[in-house]
Formats: sequence, C-alpha cells, structure tokens
Amino acid sequence: MPSEFDLIQRFFTRSAPNAVLGVGDDAALVQVAPGKLLAVSSDMLVAGRHFLPDADPCLLGHKTLAVNLSDLAAMGATPRWATLALALPGVDEAWLAAFSRGFFELADRFGVTLVGGDTTRGPLNLCVTVFGETLAQPLRRDLAQAGDDIWVSGDLGGAALGLAHLSGDVHLDQDEASACLARLHQPEPRVQLGGLLAELPRVAAIDISDGLLADLGHILERSGVGADIELARLPAHAAVAARLPDSSLARRCLLAGGDDYELCFTASPVSASAILAAGATAGVALSRIGQTSEQPGLRVVGVDGLPLKIEERGFDHFASR
Repeated sequence: MPSEFDLIQRFFTRSAPNAVLGVGDDAALVQVAPGKLLAVSSDMLVAGRHFLPDADPCLLGHKTLAVNLSDLAAMGATPRWATLALALPGVDEAWLAAFSRGFFELADRFGVTLVGGDTTRGPLNLCVTVFGETLAQPLRRDLAQAGDDIWVSGDLGGAALGLAHLSGDVHLDQDEASACLARLHQPEPRVQLGGLLAELPRVAAIDISDGLLADLGHILERSGVGADIELARLPAHAAVAARLPDSSLARRCLLAGGDDYELCFTASPVSASAILAAGATAGVALSRIGQTSEQPGLRVVGVDGLPLKIEERGFDHFASR
C-alpha cells in the first residue's frame, strides 16, 4: 500500500514557481508583494455534512477549492497559494486521481499553487487554507453605512434547489436538474468581481455560502446597521423563479439556501455606475436588492409590498440534519 508521502508525491506535488518553497518541507515559504496584505481563509468540507459521500470526486475537487476562493473573492483578494488537508477512509487511487484533477483544473485557472498540507486515515474530510494578496483597503464586512445600496451577483437559490432534488424534496426535470446540480457541485468563485470592487470606496462584502439572509446578516451585525430588501428584486435562478411566488420551498432556496457562492455587498449609491461597470467587466450580472438603514434588523418585503415572516434564515453547521 502506498505511504502517505507516496500519495502526496504522486497526486499533489507540483512545481511552485510563485513560492520560495512549496510541498515537501515542514512549512511553505511565500513572498508577499510590497504594499499588499496577505488574506488567509480556511474551509472544511465533511462527508455527510457538506457533500454526499458518493459525490463525484472530480467535481468535489473543484468545489473544495472553489468555496475557499469564494472567501478570497469576498475580500477582493487575488488567490496565490493553498494548502490541502485530507482525511481519507482508505487509499483509492482512482478517487484521488479524479479529485486532484478537479482541484488542479480550478487552481490553474486562478493561478493558485498548492504549497503543502497533510493526509491521514479517517472519515472523509477535506480542508483547504487559501492565501491571497489584497490591497491595503480590502473588502470587509464592517464597512456598511445606513443608506447604502445592497447588491448581489449572479442568481440565487439554484444550488439549494438542486440539493432539494437530490434529497427527494422536489422533482426537477432533466434540464432543471442539470442546471441546479451544476450550481451545487461547480460553484464559480467571483474572484475578478471582488478585485474590481476592492478598487471602489467603502464596499462591504461577503460570499453567500449559508444563505442570503444569514450572510447579509453578518454584514449588518458587523457594521451596526439594518436593512430592507425586496423579494421581487432578488435574482432567482430560473428553476427557482418558475416556482415563485407560490412555492415555500423555492422561497426558502432563494432567501436561505446555501452553496450559491455569489457575492453580497453594500456600497454608497454614488458608486452604482462604477459597480455596474465592474460587473460588466467581470461578465457577472449584478442586482440591487435593497438598502441598509439605521433601523436594526433585516426585513424582507414581499411582492405584494407587505413584510414577509421569515422563519429560516440559512444553513447552521451545528444544527441536526
């Protein structure tokens, strides 16, 4: 049976041209460019909690890195390096080959160098730490002010609807299922958009991983403001939009569904034209969904103009499932 070091050498050791020292020593060595900050984020994916145990390993390799790159996008950071820690129930070389292929295809697209990590035997668990460079004033969650516009990128709810399809809570036709499962398994981190937003004044941002209401709530809490958003303005995924406004499941997917990995951000109304230009440059649709306010709390206005009563706000990593 191959040793831990054989597996690392075979599947995860590559040249590291943008690092001083990559995989193979006790620590990686990287040089941060002058005048820039180093943004660091870690995310863990656990089988049965964040993905199905029989998930396609190539798609899982993509998603394992993508969810971390999305965190860097929410900081306006340029991805540079990553470490990868794997707990594996056993050595399955075909699984590892597919997983590493999906991981490195995305890494190559964004110029990410894998510079280290760890492997051990145990329940399937995937943990990535990413490192990125960002300007002296990165995007942050605590920069929102009352009267700011609230924006989201792309469309929302498709990944959650895809998960509901897999769970048997809804039946999607073949085209809908294909589109929603692509959103679930192959999220696209909005790295270019985040970098462009970081060039604008006072943008507060977060990536939507646990649901729009939950993640927007983090910005509001850190910034000490409230917000009002309009259901009619939310950019619903086509399969979700087809089920609105009557389906409570579709509404939950839109407002509280996780795994979208779009950006939610706030900015002064005077930046609206520059924001739309940034979206056009990045090739990402942007929607203005509401406004922050001095009144605490997060309120959602329905299509009838009346406040919605919201019971579920997003994914809780410690709630039972």
